[in-house]
Amino acid sequence: MFYYSRNMEILNASRSLAALGHASRLAIFRQLVEAGHGGRMAGELAQALSMPGATLSFHLKELVAAGLILGEARGRYVNYRADFSAMNELIAFLTRNCCAGDAQGCGTAAPARPPRRAAAAKARSQR
Repeated sequence: MFYYSRNMEILNASRSLAALGHASRLAIFRQLVEAGHGGRMAGELAQALSMPGATLSFHLKELVAAGLILGEARGRYVNYRADFSAMNELIAFLTRNCCAGDAQGCGTAAPARPPRRAAAAKARSQR
């Protein structure tokens, strides 16, 4: 049972990571994460990302198939939202036993990165 369960975890994580491995799908997913639990309508996503509807639809279908987002019909339109439990499960899978189980020595949270302009200006001022 353990072997089967572990293989399923790896397959699910692989499918999720493969879906996020495409720049357009990653951008869509980030938009939905930023939108929170309310999600965004497909038309709003298309406009925000300057993406044709058919292309957006294809990528949304892939993200739904990977289990990373959910779509909910609202009349003639579909509202999409990130599946935060799936996202957190993926993060937990990736960080499980990180740093030989030393959670305190492992920086699992991404550090804040200064905007590129600010970083470039700081580098110039230090010269």
